[in-house]
Amino acid sequence: MHTVMVLGGYGFFGARISESLASDLSIRLLIAGRDLAKASALAARLKLPASQAVSLDANDPALADRLAQARVNTLIHTAGPFQAQKYMVATAAISAGCHYVDLADGRDFVAGIESLDAVARARGVTVVSGASTVPALSAAVIDRYLPQFKRLDSIEFGISSGARAPGMATVRGVFSYGGKPFQEWRQGAWRTTYGWLDIRKHLFPPPLGARWVSSCDIPDLTLFPKRYPTARTISFHAGFASALGHLVVCGLAGLVRARLLPGLTPFAAPLSRISHWIEPLLSDQGGMFVCLDGEGRESNRLYVSWNLLARQNHGPYIPCGAAIALARKLANGASLPTGAMPCMGLLTVKEFLAPLRNLDIREVVE
Repeated sequence: MHTVMVLGGYGFFGARISESLASDLSIRLLIAGRDLAKASALAARLKLPASQAVSLDANDPALADRLAQARVNTLIHTAGPFQAQKYMVATAAISAGCHYVDLADGRDFVAGIESLDAVARARGVTVVSGASTVPALSAAVIDRYLPQFKRLDSIEFGISSGARAPGMATVRGVFSYGGKPFQEWRQGAWRTTYGWLDIRKHLFPPPLGARWVSSCDIPDLTLFPKRYPTARTISFHAGFASALGHLVVCGLAGLVRARLLPGLTPFAAPLSRISHWIEPLLSDQGGMFVCLDGEGRESNRLYVSWNLLARQNHGPYIPCGAAIALARKLANGASLPTGAMPCMGLLTVKEFLAPLRNLDIREVVE
């Protein structure tokens, strides 16, 4: 059997990935993390043998040896935040001769994974970073509609969450650049914007409706200008189910930009606690949009508005789709390119969404 280890396997995203892979008969699942009690509790709930819960620290200097001893074929790394991480886990996986997949959303982390390409090729393994909503799903959507364009001029996309707050690692990660400058591609040139500012309203299809969204720093902003060279504008915005909560974060980001606060990270824990308290009062719906504008094959103006709508707080499962799909491909012997790469061009939209088909998630194209 193909052994898949999920590092951080009982965490916010890790648990959802573990739940999905536990029922796959072609996979032997190992749930790993620093807290053996939590790993064991999830293994028991999923009716897995106790031996499939593993105590493992991502910072363990002997990580490569531990992976080899456990005969891991594919390692899924979910233990963020990734913004400040190096490639120790990916390097350990390569040394152990196992494939590696992570859910990283750190811009430099994902874009820089190609620095491991030569050693990954030499070991004959596949190393994939950013197997998440961005850039895996965002790129898959653009690739689906790209053949309809003679020239793609702009890509504007974003996400609005439902009531269910993400894990603390994710919150720290997205707060790390709040009020801080970063570059985005606008009108054919690199321009400075600021995290969680540039606030605007986006109108999702019903029943989701209008949501506040703000600029966020993601890997796609580095990757897409190279992948889609005709696009003169590429922007990403994200927001929360709570309009008030979103405005609070924007206000704090404004204070960071004005240098009245050093950063948003100290607010991650208290704001996360508040979001959990008010969760029953918020919408259980979230969504993602990708808007493409340009010249069609018939020299006409072509505009595509693709949306993914999630209800019943099923939105947090969406970032897990790519890792689950890639793990199943590897377990079933599918041919994936060797080397190290961001997660683009490896999955179609259909393949990404296949592990989520039993959830209340649907596509709407306008």
